[in-house]
Amino acid sequence: MITEDTGKTISRRGFLGAAAAFSIMAKHTALGSEANSKVRAGIVGLGGRGRMIAGMAQNHGGYQITAVADYFPDIAQGVGEWLSVSPENRFSGLHGYLRLLESGVDAMFLETPPFCFPEHAKASVEKGCHVFMAKPVACDVPGTMTVLEAGRKAGANGRVFLVDFQTRTDPFFIEGIRRLHRGDIGRVGMLSSIYTDESFPDPPLTDTIESRLRHLIWVNDDDLGGGYLVNAGIHAIDVALWMAGDTPVSAMGSSRIVRNDPHGDSHDVYSLTYQFKDGLILNHRGEHLKNEHGFKCECIAFGQTGYLEAGYSSHVRLHGGVEPYEGGQVVDLYPQGAIRNIETFHESIVNGVYDNPTLEPSINANLAVILGREAAAKKTSMTWDELMRENRKIEVDTTGLAL
Repeated sequence: MITEDTGKTISRRGFLGAAAAFSIMAKHTALGSEANSKVRAGIVGLGGRGRMIAGMAQNHGGYQITAVADYFPDIAQGVGEWLSVSPENRFSGLHGYLRLLESGVDAMFLETPPFCFPEHAKASVEKGCHVFMAKPVACDVPGTMTVLEAGRKAGANGRVFLVDFQTRTDPFFIEGIRRLHRGDIGRVGMLSSIYTDESFPDPPLTDTIESRLRHLIWVNDDDLGGGYLVNAGIHAIDVALWMAGDTPVSAMGSSRIVRNDPHGDSHDVYSLTYQFKDGLILNHRGEHLKNEHGFKCECIAFGQTGYLEAGYSSHVRLHGGVEPYEGGQVVDLYPQGAIRNIETFHESIVNGVYDNPTLEPSINANLAVILGREAAAKKTSMTWDELMRENRKIEVDTTGLAL
């Protein structure tokens, strides 16, 4: 796990306490105005998820979206008009986010392709903004560590930094994993996670990466989106790490490209085995092919006396053990988890809650999937320490892009 001394254990995620414990003074400090003032927010990245998040923030009632930015001018103008953002605060180009920061916002919602996140998060924190960002937080180890540093700086400076994983907001996931950690199914011997879905469009490459920046095409590219394991498989592996309460010490496995007519370099079929220091094993499988299998994201913990199953779009249930837990059906987690995170982000800002509990788990999940990607691509075993020492940076060629 990541700590101030990289490689040592961090504390587990805690959940936000009651807002009532904080004083009116904290509310004034958080917003620099009256407690009931709206948080002035900027949205960077206005694709499908960016528009969804923007709409949710607008409907929340506690935010005023005052600026937007997207690489493509037509998108920035269209979404800006939809959100009633002043024309002078609709920014475009690769550096549009910098101009947005100069417009004067309290908070930044970052929803671009992941290769942008380290730079955007760092600049946002340096400008004194609260940060809400999507996952994965970066495509490589150096970028991940930049986000970690930015998140820690945000907390130290009295700013909120939230990474938008949905499963960690779900009541059934929370209770099921609480019971697992309590020991209800005995010692866990193995975790098994899976993430499957169809692949995204992967057209021929062009002279610049501009053509890869729309319609989730960038998920096919390790440099732009981290690839399928880092961008999508992270959901299942994050739950596995939450169950394990630790990070793996090594990963081994194999991966390949199977989708039709590929042009990006991301592998789309994965089989991985992670090892933990206490001997725990995590097996992960993933595939992204248009083969009618469809979406599946789940993790099962196999204990000595029972097992816990947790699915992103199915159910959470604990079988056997000290006391079976029926849990329940997980419904609409993709939007509902985001709505809960947007609410938590606002409450944290207004009430001056700067513990930022999503930071370290999100960093650890990011590094774990990068470890899996690198080990599988080389078809070898790789340790966490080796990954960190290698510290490989994936360069992005932005030649020819509009600034």
